[in-house]
Amino acid sequence: MNKRINTMYFSATDTTKKIVSGIAKKISENIHSDIDINNIDFTLPKIRKEPVLFTENDVVIIGVPVYAGRVPNVLLKYLNSIEGNGALAISVVVYGNRNYDDALIELKDILELDGFKVIAGGAFIGEHSFSKTLAKNRPDEKDMSVVNDFPNQIYSKLTTQDKITTPAIKGNKHYIKYYKPKSKDGKDVDIRKVTPKTNSNCTDCKLCVELCPMGSIDFNDVSKLNGICIKCGACIKKCPNNAKYFDDENYLRHKHELEINFASRREPEIFI
Repeated sequence: MNKRINTMYFSATDTTKKIVSGIAKKISENIHSDIDINNIDFTLPKIRKEPVLFTENDVVIIGVPVYAGRVPNVLLKYLNSIEGNGALAISVVVYGNRNYDDALIELKDILELDGFKVIAGGAFIGEHSFSKTLAKNRPDEKDMSVVNDFPNQIYSKLTTQDKITTPAIKGNKHYIKYYKPKSKDGKDVDIRKVTPKTNSNCTDCKLCVELCPMGSIDFNDVSKLNGICIKCGACIKKCPNNAKYFDDENYLRHKHELEINFASRREPEIFI
């Protein structure tokens, strides 16, 4: 099989990166490729301004996190701009142990409209962006064993089938609405405008400015946001001084409910 292996991922806290990179590495090993894997990390906004196109000689593993059960809407414009030109694609979504709902089928549909041929898909679990306890330290060793076996099945499909088919991926033809948190009286609440706060632990190292996938944190005053917050968790989880936090009542209630109601371990699902 003479194909170039590529990865593309949005990974604010590195969980999606770990899974996508693991799949790509194993596929490359299976085809005994000594060519470097081409990596496109589109987590930061400047990368999402660059055009991307592939050819039928490419295999692309594309991964995104699940936000409220769907592909993050802030990524749709970029994802829709990619030119597949007949390249083979493996679609990957990563969610925080609640549910991936229609995110995987939505990503498959986007890639097919881009001109890719989707040959496999997978939904994996990573530590929830809101929490340090929900799906803590995942993907873990058990998850990575699935990540390592999945490419073997992909390689077998690529090399044993005359006609490579698109798998049936779980999801609804008409996507469900975005998952919404509830208030204490059971009404829908909107936490989209909730932003992180900064405490006195901050040393003004600017790491959060560099990490923010929306480019929203103000360089001159890191306690201010100049754009939207998508609650990716990067500035909170990667701050060396624990200087970032959320204090919004509805956000914290939602976080607590997720940690309680979805504590039971979910396992990866693959489609091939």
